[in-house]
Amino acid sequence: MSSGERGRTRHVERSRAVVWVWPGVAGAVALAAALVLAHVRPREQTLLSRIAWPGGTDAAATMLQAIVAASISVITLTFSLTVVALQLASQQFSPRLLRDFMRDPWTKAVLAVLVATFVFSLTTLRGLRSDASPPAAALFVAFVLGTTSMAAVLGFIHHLTRMLRVDTMMVTVHDEALTAIDTFYPSLDDPQRRTPDDLDADWAAGTGIPAVRSGFVRVVDVEALVGAAREHDALVWIDVRPGDHVVTGSPLATAWAPGLDERGRDALAGRVRDAVALGYERTVEQDAAFGFRQLTDIAVKALSPGINDPVTAAHCVGYAADLLVRLTGKQLGPTVHEDDDGVARAVVPDRDLRYYLDLVCGQVRRYGEREPTVLAALLRMLRDVATAARTQEQRQEVERQVRLVLAELSDAVVDADAEHVRDLAERVRTAAAGDVRAAYRDRAGETRSI
Repeated sequence: MSSGERGRTRHVERSRAVVWVWPGVAGAVALAAALVLAHVRPREQTLLSRIAWPGGTDAAATMLQAIVAASISVITLTFSLTVVALQLASQQFSPRLLRDFMRDPWTKAVLAVLVATFVFSLTTLRGLRSDASPPAAALFVAFVLGTTSMAAVLGFIHHLTRMLRVDTMMVTVHDEALTAIDTFYPSLDDPQRRTPDDLDADWAAGTGIPAVRSGFVRVVDVEALVGAAREHDALVWIDVRPGDHVVTGSPLATAWAPGLDERGRDALAGRVRDAVALGYERTVEQDAAFGFRQLTDIAVKALSPGINDPVTAAHCVGYAADLLVRLTGKQLGPTVHEDDDGVARAVVPDRDLRYYLDLVCGQVRRYGEREPTVLAALLRMLRDVATAARTQEQRQEVERQVRLVLAELSDAVVDADAEHVRDLAERVRTAAAGDVRAAYRDRAGETRSI
């Protein structure tokens, strides 16, 4: 992805979270269209005029007044329903899911249709004249917009009820995180690039580049970073990852450029800061961990005493399992980026498998220590990861999580349930040892069902 494409991606990502853009554009287009169509008046008593508008000016005014009144009422209803949906999503699932609601194209499209209908009808009503024939073309468009608005509202209500289902939210989060994983992590089968250990740089003698403002790291523009390092004949190590929270004055990057003077170092530092985009909230563009965080949030909320829904928590773990299995086939950790001449110019760090496993398992196992269903779900997830593991290091990380889950098993759990949890732990180890069929074979599907 080129630097310009990354810039456009960042702009698109920001605009997707702004609700007023689509309605604002639709209102402006509707205003212009109404002003133009107000002058289109076919001859009276022709077939075209009778199809477009068979009535007179008084009937036209009545229809437009009804559309205007209904449009503003429905806009208020739509806005109220959206606010209620945001409140439910924040309280019942996770406040970090609100971004998905703000970016929902359905909500913005329905508001755009309603605003366009209101503006078009009001503008057409303003241009009606009792001493002239009604603008048949504009009235026909207003009629179509009014009918479309009704269909849009019905579709919005159906969409909203579907979107508020927790399974829909989990699928949305899962798909976004999967896109980030497939986009930004190379496959283990791809040719291995140089590792940071292969670089001949004295990072202790490098120039530290502190952050000049606070925020979450949203995007690291690798091509812009490589271009800046090449221009100044430098090697840059980024000290933060997408999703990290940066505070003003904290380390942002380290530059190794022995031949660069103070002015050049200042110019390089400015280019590096521009390549690391900060924002007030996390996004999933390059931050797959944010998707895991959202799934974990839903699981933890489901385990709270006020909700007490361990099955939903287990479903969240199931979606996280698929993402973790995908990660076992990816190259994780820091990546060395080279310029067109094959010279190393930037090192961009990233998460490892332990981080992702801790992110999914940590809070869930602590909050679910007294619920065997939740602990069993974690072990089923680990069994899937162990089956897909490609390296011994990955299997060791799975074994570490198995020990942590067993350590959380509460003494209050009855023996039969505790035995089921321990049996699943052994199945994880069996899968890691290579006997996959034995790890999944059971009496009636009890080690797969929730």
